[in-house]
Amino acid sequence: MTEELTRAERRALGKAARTHAPLESNAEIGPDAGRDPVGLIAGQAATRVPELVPIRHGRMLASPFTFYRGAALPMAADLSGTPSTGLRVQLCGDAHLSNFGVFGAPDRRLVFDLNDFDETLPGPFEWDVKRFAASLAVAGRDIGLAAKDRKTLVMAGVGAYRAGMAEFTEMKLLDVWYARLDVEAALEEMGSRVSAEQLTRTRKAMAKARTRDSMQVLKKLTTLVDGHRRFVSTPPLVVPIDELTDTAGAEQVMARMASLLHEYRQTLSADRQHLVEQFRLVGVARKVVGVGSVGTRAWVLLLEADGREPLFLQAKEAQRSVLEDYCGASRHRNEGQRVVAGQHLMQAASDIFLGWQHIDAGLDGRARDFYVRQLRDWKFSAPIETMVLSGLVQYAGLCGWTLARAHARSGDRFAISGYLGKSDKFDRAMVTFAEAYADRTEADHAALQGAVDAGRLEAVFGI
Repeated sequence: MTEELTRAERRALGKAARTHAPLESNAEIGPDAGRDPVGLIAGQAATRVPELVPIRHGRMLASPFTFYRGAALPMAADLSGTPSTGLRVQLCGDAHLSNFGVFGAPDRRLVFDLNDFDETLPGPFEWDVKRFAASLAVAGRDIGLAAKDRKTLVMAGVGAYRAGMAEFTEMKLLDVWYARLDVEAALEEMGSRVSAEQLTRTRKAMAKARTRDSMQVLKKLTTLVDGHRRFVSTPPLVVPIDELTDTAGAEQVMARMASLLHEYRQTLSADRQHLVEQFRLVGVARKVVGVGSVGTRAWVLLLEADGREPLFLQAKEAQRSVLEDYCGASRHRNEGQRVVAGQHLMQAASDIFLGWQHIDAGLDGRARDFYVRQLRDWKFSAPIETMVLSGLVQYAGLCGWTLARAHARSGDRFAISGYLGKSDKFDRAMVTFAEAYADRTEADHAALQGAVDAGRLEAVFGI
């Protein structure tokens, strides 16, 4: 449809969306009546590894921000009760502050981008922006920022999104798809706007990121036993497969993982299939990851080439997106394919090993969908809790621009920009939304704590 309209007509469509979703309506957080965030979180345990669920609850209770990171489902339910622009994009689904970061692109340049797509699904563009904006306010409270500073932070992030979307309307479509945030170029540009100390600290962090590869994982997660590499057992965080089942079961899982790898290769391009075929599977362990993902099945696979070069892949279970009940079902039958397709659509550059697969029967005998990626490839996330306000403002701007670029690839950038307009009216509505949702998050965090204290839910802390 949009291909048949002029750019001016597409902008007009965006402006027309203000009739049913006025800019100021973006300040609404959804009704309180009937909310049951703890019930939604508890309900997710039904499809997760039972003994790991208390770890998830414990991690979520560490602070309101860690709670927020794990509470994508309650927020999706809340957003479904707010006015919708109807301007759809491929949503990240969990675009909070900590789901942006640095990683190595295939050309071995460090790039900054979104890096978590477990919940990706098409939906209203503003849902991602609201998830992002509220994360700035919640994180700002966690680190002790005053209200005026949190406002500055949210305005910077959302303003960068709006300005970025306007920027992309001035670009050719191919240039939008080629656009990416190269870290070295960004550091050069930021040099005049941050202190020398901040710039030096950032460069050191980027240098450290380049050491986060399979060789580092080899030293951290494995040891030599009788001349063979074996995963070091650190339960419950990392558990070798032979500790999760008996010998026959372990051999069966290894065979299934080898089959998974064989089938997974078919989801890669021919050149990357050839690359993966040079590696042989030698070890498997279960690994606990993230906050919201704790309890989903995540396997670390150790592969070797020539008996000496390691490659660590992560096969992570993909379940239904938390957005599905509110935005519609995925067009992909395999949830792993949903994640991979969304990631390719939103990221400027993706892991060369990114693929998906289905297993007919796991340890519990049930069928599971997985996506596969490198465990670590120069990945680095900014230490939000140690950043000063000026650095946070710069960082929020990078995140906002990055989110706009991701949306511009899959949505109608002219309509979205037309809806947002040139004033900061949308930005100010987002400040109101973010602060109100931070209040709600703190209340939900307390409610989860109350459920644990009352014995309705179990939590394990410090893991």
